Amino acid sequence: MSFILNIETATKNCSVSIAKNGETIVCREIAEEGYSHAEKLHVFIEEIIAESNISVQDLVAIAVSQGPGSYTGLRIGVSAAKGLCYALNIPLIAVDTLQTLASQVSISEGKIIPMLDARRMEVYSEVFTADLKAERAIQAEIITEDSFAEYKEVLYFVGDCADKCKPVLTKQNFVFLEEIKYPSAREMSKISFDKYQKSDTVDVAYFEPYYLKDFMMPLPSKK
Repeated sequence: MSFILNIETATKNCSVSIAKNGETIVCREIAEEGYSHAEKLHVFIEEIIAESNISVQDLVAIAVSQGPGSYTGLRIGVSAAKGLCYALNIPLIAVDTLQTLASQVSISEGKIIPMLDARRMEVYSEVFTADLKAERAIQAEIITEDSFAEYKEVLYFVGDCADKCKPVLTKQNFVFLEEIKYPSAREMSKISFDKYQKSDTVDVAYFEPYYLKDFMMPLPSKK
């Protein structure tokens, strides 16, 4: 049996799951306006380990969302994953956050466009085919009325950007699945197991999240 712990903290959703041979058996998550990852993550991990009736020694790998996403959220998730990998001497698997988000969509034709908020009118986006093959690399882009105009098939948009993007992206072939807002560790299970079977792992010591943009500290207010 291959048990993998999946950790998804790239957005407001603090999400963890235990998967057996690529199938999610337990998932715990909570999405809050104020990030609660630091308080919830390790509690959730302990809870799902217990609920799965396994011990941490039964884990064969840890999978973590690699981004793009929240700088703080990614750091918390990656730090936890690295610590467990070191302690248990098991491999670390990095999973594309936008692929996880896109995996919540089931369509037979068209494209899937997962988007995560990058502030103002900027988003992190990627383009996937109906069978979840990445067709366009991840980009940080400013959304305008001309965005994605080159696509003539139906585009299904998912993520936390609907409120700001829907009034701008108004073409008839654009469909917003507003109920799919955040990536979840539930959808990481199949992706991480496929990577585990291919030995597609990352170096625990040197792995860094994929921030896509440099982290900018806010300037102190002038008095």
